[in-house]
Amino acid sequence: MFNKKMVTDLDVKGKKVIVRVDFNVPIKEGKITDDTRITAALPTINYLLDHGASVILMSHLGRPKTKEDLQYSLKPVAEHLATLISAPVKFAADCRGEIAKQASADLKPGEVLVLENTRFYPEETKNDVEMSKDLASLADLYVNDAFGSAHRAHSSTAGIAAYLPAAAGFLMEKEIKYLGNAIAEPIRPFVAILGGAKISDKIGVIENLLKTADKILIGGGMANTFLKAQGYEMADSLVEAEVLDTAKDLLSRSNDKIILPIDMVLGNAFDAEAEMKTIALADVPAGWRMLDIGPLTVQLFGDVITDAGTVVWNGPMGVFEFPRFAEGTFGVARAVANSNAVSIIGGGDSVSAINQSGLSDKITHISTGGGASLEMLEGLELPGLAVLNDK
Repeated sequence: MFNKKMVTDLDVKGKKVIVRVDFNVPIKEGKITDDTRITAALPTINYLLDHGASVILMSHLGRPKTKEDLQYSLKPVAEHLATLISAPVKFAADCRGEIAKQASADLKPGEVLVLENTRFYPEETKNDVEMSKDLASLADLYVNDAFGSAHRAHSSTAGIAAYLPAAAGFLMEKEIKYLGNAIAEPIRPFVAILGGAKISDKIGVIENLLKTADKILIGGGMANTFLKAQGYEMADSLVEAEVLDTAKDLLSRSNDKIILPIDMVLGNAFDAEAEMKTIALADVPAGWRMLDIGPLTVQLFGDVITDAGTVVWNGPMGVFEFPRFAEGTFGVARAVANSNAVSIIGGGDSVSAINQSGLSDKITHISTGGGASLEMLEGLELPGLAVLNDK
């Protein structure tokens, strides 16, 4: 399945290796609040150091508008990385130009250099040739270990590969192995769980899953639109009126693969303290909105998950940020954790839910990429992966 060159296929001793990592981590007041994405890159970084390479790391952080937008500087990330590895970690205050060139030239084997945010240059997201060449000029070899950015054709993810031998890091390999195999050769029954607010950004995913999955369980705001398409009155619930016809069409072609909620937890406002009530599936009364799946749905979904061979989950079942409307999401999380299935979770909110429920150690694979994992589920080719050299 995975036919790309790996970092282990490269002779890295004495070479400068530039690695695209995904260090797009949450930072509050200069402190990193979740370093999952940094620790996920450590196997590749440590492998390169152990094999005598000089390691140059590049990443984006947030969506800065200008170079002066220093709240998006990677300097705090470089400082945090220094506490996680035994090698010296240096920081270059630019990713192009003289500062980057000099820092790269001075870098010795066994040392790490973190370049400043690639998105301080608007050329990055345009996959600009000159920027790609500038980044490539800093090193002898290129490794992409940023699955979370692999669905973007940017200078630091795709463009650079035209100018250097290019291979995948361990995290990239692991992501493709689990997600790729889940879609290409799943252990059956293959159950997909989709949630979150909107159908519109997951239409392609549902289309592809209708071909590959055995069952598709739908919760979250997405379920509201499907229920409305079935003729239920949804009152103040979030409904995407513009895709109602699409939802009807998907249901008509689903051969009973799509399973929708059979009861609903309602709130009388979009508020953590809203009055709540649980009802069997019916028209939502005026002034109320569906904010979570009910206990009967959790049980129904749980029964399907228990029998699964492979489970892929993307998106929460309700407004789980409000503790009283989180039980559907946590109930599904428990069912996935307690199943014997190969379980893969992608997308920030579902990953947060699994982490909050304290069940992450019972999940086979937690993906670092939301958009990238969705595009793989949709069957699309990822630009940052396509450009790597074949074995």
